[in-house]
Amino acid sequence: MKGRRLALAAVLAAAAASAGCGDDEGAPAVGAGGEPGEGGILTWALDGDVRVVDPLLAANAAEELVASQIFEPLTEEASGPFGEPRDVPGLARSARPTADPTIWRLDLRQGVRFQDGTRFNASAVLANVDRWRASETARTLLPAEFEADAPAPDQVRFILAAPDPKLGERLSSPRLGIVSAAALGPDPASSAAGPVAAEIGGTGAFELRERDQDRLLLARNTEWWGTDRGLGPALEQVELTTERGSVRRAELLISGTVQVADGIGAGAARRVEADPLLGTTPRGDRRWRGAERSVRGVDSGGGTPELNRVWLTRLR
Repeated sequence: MKGRRLALAAVLAAAAASAGCGDDEGAPAVGAGGEPGEGGILTWALDGDVRVVDPLLAANAAEELVASQIFEPLTEEASGPFGEPRDVPGLARSARPTADPTIWRLDLRQGVRFQDGTRFNASAVLANVDRWRASETARTLLPAEFEADAPAPDQVRFILAAPDPKLGERLSSPRLGIVSAAALGPDPASSAAGPVAAEIGGTGAFELRERDQDRLLLARNTEWWGTDRGLGPALEQVELTTERGSVRRAELLISGTVQVADGIGAGAARRVEADPLLGTTPRGDRRWRGAERSVRGVDSGGGTPELNRVWLTRLR
């Protein structure tokens, strides 16, 4: 095994952005196949610096990877572990146009808290909308003209200038991950131009536990709403390090120091593929992601893996 540590086998339950409806009615998914956290630690060598932990301001793939584990967009659906067919809606239990196609109604999941302890509700969503309006990045993801209001604490309406059947899909962008109103501060619009204290302001399955110049440690959020519904995560921690140099990242993977390495060039990718226990996936930028073959769910090519959907079990 060339000194490689005990491998972890991961299965990624399919997750897809959804513009449609659905409601899990609070019922847990079945067949979780393990207890949260029993999968141990996943180690990952990144090919970019993580200067901000803020979904809206993520400037490279490494920042997007980290932010998408801590924050969740309003509209997405996740299936249970091992690809169970039953889909569970995310923060918006349903999102659909009303009889008037220019008005969309989102019914929000109740009982969810941000990692800073504050409640996820319609007021928090409207604070994010105020931030989005002031952000050039967010404006490219949303309809050109819209208003938003909150008829109830668990309901938000988007009022559009013209019908947009893709609004639900638009709101599933990881860049539009919901940040707590407390992290955004009293003037959410002013936070559009600079990073907020977002590491404590998400609802996602992981929280940022430790951080220094070249290393981050994500730990599972024990209060994540999806755990009670059998969505995991079984990973206890994800350790991410920034390593400069494609060859160096490949060497760490080959030696077993890390289990996943991003941004590997063509020559380094050939070295990785020469090891029968390792594999690569094209990322679409003339680089590859290398990983132990026993790790599943991170081979998403140019996409950002959603580790809150990964369910790990130890190899026997």
